[in-house]
Amino acid sequence: MSTSVPAVAPCRRCASALEADDLRCPICGLTTPPKPHGAVEREQARVVRCENCGAVMEYSAEAKAPRCDFCGSVTRVETTADPVEQAQGWLPFTVDPGAARAALMGFLGKGGFFRPSGLAEEAAVESLSPVWWPAWSFRAGVDVSWTADSDAGANRSDWAPHAGRTRFDFDDIPVPASRGLKVKECEALAHHYIRGSVEDSPRGPEGAHVERFEATRSGARRSVLEAVERLSRERLQQGVIPGRRFRNVHVAVALSSLHTTRLALPAYVLAYRYKGKPYRVVVHGQDAGVVLGEAPVSGWRVAAVVAGVLVLVLGVLLATGVLG
Repeated sequence: MSTSVPAVAPCRRCASALEADDLRCPICGLTTPPKPHGAVEREQARVVRCENCGAVMEYSAEAKAPRCDFCGSVTRVETTADPVEQAQGWLPFTVDPGAARAALMGFLGKGGFFRPSGLAEEAAVESLSPVWWPAWSFRAGVDVSWTADSDAGANRSDWAPHAGRTRFDFDDIPVPASRGLKVKECEALAHHYIRGSVEDSPRGPEGAHVERFEATRSGARRSVLEAVERLSRERLQQGVIPGRRFRNVHVAVALSSLHTTRLALPAYVLAYRYKGKPYRVVVHGQDAGVVLGEAPVSGWRVAAVVAGVLVLVLGVLLATGVLG
């Protein structure tokens, strides 16, 4: 089913896009008009929260075991104090569960010298959970004032000061909003999604769960602003600031426009056990070649390498007479 948010009139002063629950315009700060008398309030949500990692999933009375799809820990049911944000668009799964399991086996089978031999054969897969994790996708116009030191015009010194103002436009930039996945996992997954495949309703394997958006809209915009500042620093060093070496790059950004969309992005979270110890792997929901996760290390192989290095160092020291 679709959970699209009803259209909201733009800001009366700057015409920037507004969301249904905005109290002020995110660009110019103008107070939004009061809701009309009798307007329907959004219902509070019942969610299932993991007691370990804090991930929040949609509550389902049909769930047979209160286990977190991300880490396998116990979950509890709670009712949120405020209405919970919902995804406005879903990217469909194009990798089926069989392909995700095969991707895990491939990941375990080619781990390099330090992986235990026979890991793929001895590892026991305990769970395979298809999930949609949340992210904001934003486009923004930004006026940037900056200062920096670079090697351009430094003459006899190593550094020279520079400053300036410029404008950047950002489009389709993802900002992770997941608590079940690590930030680095989200960033690695985000670059491989087919953005043009956004749909109005979820389409994926049976039993797929949706991780809920928890942050308030103001919190989400803080995350977007942090991303804008980081991306602005990167762009400044790609041709705006003169020179080849940079330090002390500082930016002050002012948003001239901002539009955010809440997306649900597909992935598989697989848990497996090797010699009694649990591990977790994440497989991309649209590209089975993207596999992130943990794997055991062979203790004796590490010890053998360390011993070999020590013997080599000892031999060098003896040959050079240092220990003679």
